[in-house]
Amino acid sequence: MNNTKAYAAVSATAPLAAATIARREPTPHDVQIEILFCGVCHSDLHTVRDEWSSVMPTVYPCVPGHEIVGRVTRVGSAVTSHKPGDMVGVGCLVDSDHICPSCQAHDEQFCPEATFAYNSPDKHQTAAVTYGGYSESIVVDERFVLRIPKNLDPAGVAPLLCAGITTYSPIRRWGDISGKKVGVVGLGGLGHMGVKFTKAFGAKVVVFTTSPGKKDDALHLGADEVIISTDARQMKQHAGTFDYILNTVSADHDINAYIQMLGLDGNITLVGIPEKPLPVAAFALLFGRRSLSGSLIGGIRETQEMLDFCGEKNITADVEIIPIQQVNEAYERLLKSDVKYRFSIDMASLKK
Repeated sequence: MNNTKAYAAVSATAPLAAATIARREPTPHDVQIEILFCGVCHSDLHTVRDEWSSVMPTVYPCVPGHEIVGRVTRVGSAVTSHKPGDMVGVGCLVDSDHICPSCQAHDEQFCPEATFAYNSPDKHQTAAVTYGGYSESIVVDERFVLRIPKNLDPAGVAPLLCAGITTYSPIRRWGDISGKKVGVVGLGGLGHMGVKFTKAFGAKVVVFTTSPGKKDDALHLGADEVIISTDARQMKQHAGTFDYILNTVSADHDINAYIQMLGLDGNITLVGIPEKPLPVAAFALLFGRRSLSGSLIGGIRETQEMLDFCGEKNITADVEIIPIQQVNEAYERLLKSDVKYRFSIDMASLKK
């Protein structure tokens, strides 16, 4: 075991603070990574504060972080896909059973034995959970380590490992959106990536927002049009005209208002996680043969595909780089949507 500096929470009410954690020695199939940047996801906040206790109770101490970019420092004797010095990434997944139908279909995120980057049972350490990217280094099975295109800024790449694949995956699954009218609900960490991807795929992109002040930002990111969703006249004008809508909102909202925006056979996909169930009017789905679905990150192969696409199109997340010492302040700002559009922690600050 190697002692590693990290930031951890020791309870649901405690702030994140400096800590020391143990990392395993690399097995023959492991890659050891020096972490350079780690994105801050809303899931980190939920987990640290044990807000998903009914589904995924938090085990303390908790070291969050699943948007990891770093440099390979050491590889196991059987590793062939990475070498020391490579720039690599690690997302939400760090292992799976490799044999179930989901793994065979390259959808490891749905594996019943999936191991997540943090707060997940660690098969390498009895009675322990995994620790995430708010740390100096991490050791991961080579099959869950991703190649980072050399032309991309690593600070902006980090959020692609969650926010990027969370929006890329459902868009690609829906099909060819070139020339289609596509809506993106919300313009936060997920929404701004949704705009970039739908635009890169050739769609006519329309952003739904409750904030008129975000119109210029949406247009700057690539949106062709912005609808203020609280304006009944604007909503009525566009009713029944969308082929596809990506809904990134986690706050409580009227999902039926957006279902009504869909045309025949249109789909709306949820990637945000509202705290309370969303009531759905059956008639809104039946008349128009519309569908409502959800999506959870993506598998490893698809995540690599997303990173390669970002390298080709020069796409990264818009980030505000912070030192680890400001992470508690960043959590409070995250609750106020006071970031454009994702925090990326410079992990060199952990050495100070």
